[in-house]
Amino acid sequence: MPANDLTMRPITGRAELDLFCRLPYVLNDELADDLAAGRRRPEWMWVALRGDRLLARVAWWGRSAGDTPQLLDIVDVEDGSAERDDLVDIGVRLLRTAMAATLPGGPRPAAGGPVGYSRFVPPHWRGHPATRQAVEDRMAVLERTGARLFVERLRLEWRPESPLPEPGKRLGFRPVHDGEELVALMTSVLDGTLDAHSRADLARMSVREAAVEHYEDELARYTSPRDWWRVATLPAGEPVGFVVPARNAYNPVIAYIAVLPAHRGNGYIDDILAEGTRVLAEQHVPRIRASTDLGNVPMANAFRRAGYRNFEREIKMTWS
Repeated sequence: MPANDLTMRPITGRAELDLFCRLPYVLNDELADDLAAGRRRPEWMWVALRGDRLLARVAWWGRSAGDTPQLLDIVDVEDGSAERDDLVDIGVRLLRTAMAATLPGGPRPAAGGPVGYSRFVPPHWRGHPATRQAVEDRMAVLERTGARLFVERLRLEWRPESPLPEPGKRLGFRPVHDGEELVALMTSVLDGTLDAHSRADLARMSVREAAVEHYEDELARYTSPRDWWRVATLPAGEPVGFVVPARNAYNPVIAYIAVLPAHRGNGYIDDILAEGTRVLAEQHVPRIRASTDLGNVPMANAFRRAGYRNFEREIKMTWS
């Protein structure tokens, strides 16, 4: 495939969304709202064109108030073509060109923590040859720019037609007193964590610093009511865990859930997850989303028992 007639550029604006969306992906329906909210910018959304044929595209996402993109979440090449290897090459060229313009300092953050790429894929993507090829082609584009697989996660969803567990009798629940209490609980539960992001954080900072960063970068930014947040307690008042139901820019979510190390192995996670699910269900939401690492089998099983279904997986890669 000739290289000298290839055009690589950012889109000009919202008027070129139809062009950008010629390659299918589950996030396409969110792009217009993201642009309006400032979570995406035209200069963060790049295309590779031969004439009017869209061969590849990449895009970053960021917070509405942020000045820099925080996540590369769209990397696509045209699928189903006999020119697959050439298209992967074009994807690599496009990503390198776009990164040089969008991230002049490169994809590695100054603080050294994992940053990178996210891709939503079907739950059984490895079992379907065409789907597997498409996922692996995109991963190949990332790998050729120096990225590596960081973690694969389960994306989970509860819907109102699923039964809602009755409240148990072993635990009581109260609102979180304040951010400092939640950070203290988060600090405690990082002992023995199975979460890949948390383990990566602990490799570069103290337990307290990791909890504070997670709280400030994510939980404190939710605009949904903080009185949804719950601490689970024994009858005498001793905390055994907590859950953070919230609403992000797209869905109601179980943002964080954990059992303190001293109380693990007693099945409390089921009661805590049921409480968090009830808090959101009482808001008459159409769905509740959650996620956990593929390797975190205990947490995945708890979501399954609570009626959450695995509707997608997420591939996360990093340059760190």
